[in-house]
Amino acid sequence: MKGISKWGGWPVLKTVGWNLFLLCAGSVVTAAGINGLLIPHRFVSGGVTGLALLLHYLVPALSVALIYAVANVPLFLAGWFFISRRFFLYSIAGTIIFSSAVAWVDLGVIPVKDQLLAAILAGLILGTGSGIILKSLGSAGGTDILSVILLQRFSIRLGTTRLAFNILVLAAAALLFSVEDALYTLIYLYVSAQIMNLVVTGLSQRKAVFIISPQWERISPRILTEIHRGVTILRGQGAYSQREQQILYTVLTFREVATLKQIVRSEDPAAFVVVSDTTEVMGHRIGNQPHW
Repeated sequence: MKGISKWGGWPVLKTVGWNLFLLCAGSVVTAAGINGLLIPHRFVSGGVTGLALLLHYLVPALSVALIYAVANVPLFLAGWFFISRRFFLYSIAGTIIFSSAVAWVDLGVIPVKDQLLAAILAGLILGTGSGIILKSLGSAGGTDILSVILLQRFSIRLGTTRLAFNILVLAAAALLFSVEDALYTLIYLYVSAQIMNLVVTGLSQRKAVFIISPQWERISPRILTEIHRGVTILRGQGAYSQREQQILYTVLTFREVATLKQIVRSEDPAAFVVVSDTTEVMGHRIGNQPHW
C-alpha cells in the first residue's frame, strides 16, 4: 500500500484524465450543435468542419465524421513540427473523440425555426464546445491547429483566426447555395468566435494595474502579502512638478481587483490608479493561456 501511495504517476494520470474529459465534453457539446442545428438549417461551419459539411451537402452519402478525420492528416503534421509532441498526441485523441461524437451524438433537431435565432444559438453552442476543447492541452484538429500556431507565433486570438479562415468557406457557401445562407452562417461564425475567445481567455482575463502614490512603500507589501501577486516598482517623473516618484505595476485576476482597490483606498484615497484589460498574459501563476 505504501508503494502505491507514493507512486508518482497519479499527477500524470490526473492531468491526462482531465484533458481527455475536456476533449470529450467539448466534442459532445459541439456535436450536439452540429447535428441539432447546423445540418438541419443547412448552415456551413468553418475550416475543415465547413469543408466536411459542404461535401456532405453535395454528396449526402459521404459522412461528415469520415471527411473530417481524413482532411486532418496534413494539419497534424503542422501540429507535430510547430507546436509540441504533446499537443500532437492530444489532438489525435481529440480528433478521434470529436469525429466519434459527430457520428454518434445526435440529441435530435433543436426546435428553433427562425433562421436568425438558430444561427445565434448555434454560435453559442459551438463556440462553447470549441472553447472547452481548446482549454485542454490539445485540440479537435482542423483549423484549431492553425489557430494555436498563429496564437503562439503572432499572438492572434483564436476566434479571430478561425473567423478569417472561414471567409473562403462562406464564399463557397454563397456560390453553392445562396447569399442568404452565407449571411446566416456569417452570424453563426461571428458569435461562435466571440464565445470561443470568452471561454478560452475571457473568463480568465487578467488586469494590468498602475498605481501612482506617495504611499507606495505601504501599498506594495500589502499586495505581496494579501493578494500574493508580484509588484514591479518603476521610476517616474512628473512632467509638471518635475518630482521623481515611484510607480507600482502589477497584474491581477479579475476577482483580485476589488481587493487591490480596498488596499489603495485605505492607504491613500487620493492615489492615481489605472486598471486596463490585457489581451494575453504569459508567466508562472498569473498566465492565462493554455500551455500547449
